[in-house]
Amino acid sequence: MSKPKDFETALQRLEEIVKKLDSGDLPLASLLEVYEEGVTLSRFCQAKLEEAERKVELLNKKADGTLERTPFEEQDPGSHD
Repeated sequence: MSKPKDFETALQRLEEIVKKLDSGDLPLASLLEVYEEGVTLSRFCQAKLEEAERKVELLNKKADGTLERTPFEEQDPGSHD
């Protein structure tokens, strides 16, 4: 398997793999091969998401009208701030 070129391609292939695994129609050797590819793609996607999260910054407007960069902080899904 070649390394995926981007997150979207990897995610699409991962979705295809999940469908194959769910079908139950694969022989054991193919099942293991496809599962291994899925794990690799999953790790790739996770790394890309972590990289994107590190890059995300929110711009906050201060009282004096200037913008201040603050790191992205994950909000509690139940909060509506």
